[in-house]
This record gives sequence, structure tokens and C-alpha cells, in this order.
Amino acid sequence: MSEEVVLLDFWPSPFGMRMRIALAEKGVKYESKEEDLRNKSDLLLQMNPIHKKIPVLIHNGKPVCESLIQVQYIDEVWHHKSPLLPSDPYQRAIARFWADFVDKKMPDLGRKIWATKGEEQANAKKEFIESLKLLEGELGDKPYFGGENLGYVDVVLVPFYSWFYAYEKCGDFSIEAECPKLLAWAKGCLEKESVSKSLPDQEKVYGFVLQMKKVFGIE
Repeated sequence: MSEEVVLLDFWPSPFGMRMRIALAEKGVKYESKEEDLRNKSDLLLQMNPIHKKIPVLIHNGKPVCESLIQVQYIDEVWHHKSPLLPSDPYQRAIARFWADFVDKKMPDLGRKIWATKGEEQANAKKEFIESLKLLEGELGDKPYFGGENLGYVDVVLVPFYSWFYAYEKCGDFSIEAECPKLLAWAKGCLEKESVSKSLPDQEKVYGFVLQMKKVFGIE
């Protein structure tokens, strides 16, 4: 059976990067369609009418939305290669817990670091570093959150590495100084082609953030 896989994406989106990594890990061929989020395509509005957001994974004409759900879907459909979620139900629940933690912390705090100043930015930086330290604790001495192999939490978290440089430049701090173990983990992930080819250059992301600051009138 021939499969049609389409990804509606936007290059700096960490959520889109998750799809790229998961599909690459599984060896799934797909067509990527870059969206202009200020002028959303009819296909995007049709496939994700509730949130009207990327990424959208379209598998044989059927849309799957929300990146945490999409990664799980990819893992279940293409389950014969490179499993991302543990087989043990308890370990699977733990992985889902930390993935949910990443989504509750990273996007919002990261945005506050580049889009705010003063006390609000300082508070965001503090909570951001605290969150990364908690993730370091969960990682422990393992090479990946998934143990010996790249897993669900790795796929969910590592896209934010491409934004770290922008956060550091805008927030005037060093993530490596605060969380060296997490930086070493990210660099280990980048040794995998599925990750390195899915993440944009950090300076390119920083350029995008500077553009966004101009658009929103943030000095």
C-alpha cells in the first residue's frame, strides 16, 4: 500500500522540528509544505480548523494535529523501526509526563525571554533555568532521556536547542554555564543525522527572532 505523508510546517517552529526528527528516525518519506503563517493556506485551514496552526501531519488524506500527539501517532503507525516510547506502561507514562512538562514550560518562558524586558524577563529566565535543571535531573547520567537510544522526550525537547542562542542573546545569559549536562545531551543528539538535518542553524533562528521583535515593536 502506497502511503502519502504530507507535513505542513514552518521552518523555525520547534513543534515542526519534532515531526521532522520523528519521521527521519522512522525513515518515512514525506512531502514538506512550508506555510506562511500570516497568510495561511486553504489546506492548513481545512486540515486544522480548530487551532489553525502548524504543524499538521496529513497521512493518506487524514490530518493529525498537535505535535505531542503527532509524535505518538508516528511511533504507533511506523512501530517496526526505532521505537520512541518505552514498551513498559509506567515508563511510557513518565515519558509523557516530561513531554507535557516541556510543553508547559519551554515555549512560554522562551517567548518571554526574547519578547519582554526587566522584571518579567528576569523571572522568565529564572524559571527557564530552573526547568532545565529539573530536566537535567531526569536525564541523569543517561545519553538520552530514552536511555541508550533517542526517545520521545528527546524528540520533544531537542528542537528548543535551536532557539537557545536567541534566548541567550536576548536574555544576556549562558545556558551552558547553568546547565552543562543538558547542553552536552543536546550536542549528543545532534550527532544523529535525524536531528542535525531537522534543526535549523541557531543564528538563523536568532535572525528570525530579531525580525519578530521589529514586527512587534519590541526594543
